[in-house]
Amino acid sequence: MDKVIRIGTRESQLAVWQATQVKELLGKHGYASELVYIKSDGDTDLKTPLYEIGVQGIFTRALDIALLNSEIDIAVHSMKDVPTVMAKGIVKAAVLPRASYLDILVPKDDHSFTDNNRPFVIATSSIRRKAQWLNRYPGSQIENLRGNVNTRLRKVEESSWSGAIFAAAGLERIGLRPANAIDLDWMLPAPAQGAILVVCRENDTNCLDACANFHDKETSACVDIERDFLRELLGGCSTPISALAAVVDGSVIFKGNILSKDGTQKVDVEQEAAVADAANMGREAAKKLLANGGQRILEGIQNEG
Repeated sequence: MDKVIRIGTRESQLAVWQATQVKELLGKHGYASELVYIKSDGDTDLKTPLYEIGVQGIFTRALDIALLNSEIDIAVHSMKDVPTVMAKGIVKAAVLPRASYLDILVPKDDHSFTDNNRPFVIATSSIRRKAQWLNRYPGSQIENLRGNVNTRLRKVEESSWSGAIFAAAGLERIGLRPANAIDLDWMLPAPAQGAILVVCRENDTNCLDACANFHDKETSACVDIERDFLRELLGGCSTPISALAAVVDGSVIFKGNILSKDGTQKVDVEQEAAVADAANMGREAAKKLLANGGQRILEGIQNEG
């Protein structure tokens, strides 16, 4: 326990908050650690919509490289940003207990505009949020919104938009959720949304042992199901795929969907299984969704380029 564990993190307020939680957890179990700041591609290109960048791991790649080069010992990620197939040599060390998985609407003023049929402007860089919003509110105009949460909140204040969509967990963790924000409980989240992942090199037994002290097995099992669903569909940041698994009274309830990018087509799937029988639930749900119309939507997205 004498070695100081170097924790790699992005420089945004949210990323540093997450890394600091891991630092405190390590400290509770007698491990000394320090934060090491790494700039990611997703932080340097703040203009191109994420779905147009089209690469998985845009927020994790720089940390992966630093980890494999032994510049850091562990890296802390918002798990929804992590590719379903991690870089060779990097493994899951811990998943923290999940926070809110919800998306929220932050209105410019109030949300009464959603109560009528007039067109309105909503900002998001997420193709998933865009598709689900257009499915519920066709005719809306969607604007691109990039930057860290502080920057995005400021853009909402300075814009003429009706509002913008955020992940609840990100704003709540750093105390920035506006009082007028509305939970979008009808919007299925990104796979693993609200979960924090700690990774390390596969042969680093010290870090694996250290992080095992605060690994949350239930959250890990649920987000693994969601990520299996995403992997089976070969989905990435340019595919509107959503998934949520939760343990309820000894059973795992899974919901997932895929939409066309314009929101006009949607296929849902729902599964339930005992916790002991849920290991393959994500893959089984994906196959069921594909057979029930999801394949046609997926092919349409792929043909768009």
